Amino acid sequence: MKTEKFKESVVSALPGTWKSSVWLLKLMIPISLAVTLMQHLGVLAWIAVRVNPLFVHLGLPGESSVAFLSGAAAGTYAGLAAMMSIPLTMKQASILALMIALCHALPMECAVNQKTGSSFWKMASIRMAMAFVCALLLNFILPEMSSPYLYLGAPADSRWEEVLLTWGVSQLKMSLMVVLIIFVLMVIQRLLESFELLAPLSRWLSPLMRVFGLPNNAAYMWLVGNLIGISYGAAVMRDLEEKGMVTREEANEVNHHLVMNHSMLEDTIVFGVTGISAFLLLATRLAFALALVWERRCRLCVQRMLQNRSVSPDR
Repeated sequence: MKTEKFKESVVSALPGTWKSSVWLLKLMIPISLAVTLMQHLGVLAWIAVRVNPLFVHLGLPGESSVAFLSGAAAGTYAGLAAMMSIPLTMKQASILALMIALCHALPMECAVNQKTGSSFWKMASIRMAMAFVCALLLNFILPEMSSPYLYLGAPADSRWEEVLLTWGVSQLKMSLMVVLIIFVLMVIQRLLESFELLAPLSRWLSPLMRVFGLPNNAAYMWLVGNLIGISYGAAVMRDLEEKGMVTREEANEVNHHLVMNHSMLEDTIVFGVTGISAFLLLATRLAFALALVWERRCRLCVQRMLQNRSVSPDR
């Protein structure tokens, strides 16, 4: 029975893997080509000069702003495609990966947050601010890691035919990596669904919600959002809201955690296979999520206390 379910999960993951891979590669390959052309035409150098005064404080070269903006606008894979087209050290890549992980796909995910009770602009502002705070802290804390990150581009002095040939080979490697990552994620998702593991896992995690500063009944949507992503987590939230199992305010509380700490399975695998520390990704994002939620709870508690004191005893 278990073997059959495993086989069914693997087989059923194939169509979704193909569809998702094609969609992602249609996004990633043009971005990678654009960044490669911008680099060899001197556009990235022009951008670097103008944003370097800001990014130098983050320990990043000015060119990395292209990768950050690509990730923030279009998602993790877009940011990764740009990252691998820019020469970076492992320290720089680690900082940039955390910024993208905290701040990827802003337009889409903040719109999803809005559907479940949170402000679009507030969520976007928090994520942008935390991405830069994270970069500042990591630049100060991380030791110097001068070994090169996975760079799939050609040397700066290469001829155009060499540049395009190197880019073409790199895209084959990147495409294979993307297909394998998506396939693994699809299989894991279907196994969780097939063996009905999400519900019992969420019950076991209920006590952990108190540590995170979240409602006890938030475990299921927290688990879905962390394992799979905000979009899936939002679908669960909407369903629970409609059934009256969570309030809109409780969903908003979970959103404040998930904007810092979601899609942990996919993001960790995606960056991990390129050499970024999985522990650094997980620990940093969890720390930021805890800080954000507890700061908000403490601030709301103080506000309620001040409001209560402002009420006259005579009334």
